[in-house]
Amino acid sequence: MLIFSERQLRKVLSEYIQHYNSHRPHRSLGQRPPDPRPEVLDLEYTQVTRREVLGGVINEYAQVA
Repeated sequence: MLIFSERQLRKVLSEYIQHYNSHRPHRSLGQRPPDPRPEVLDLEYTQVTRREVLGGVINEYAQVA
């Protein structure tokens, strides 16, 4: 990913920080994110969506409401 301006850098960093703190697994936390969802999902009975972060560099997955 090439960053061409300070504005773009700030946007990329804020999006990555959100991903890092709410979705990315951390080894020291037992592969849980710092702000984990409280429930465990049974994937057999739920639908999951994929959201691209940073233009597709990272993918996040969440339960469909």
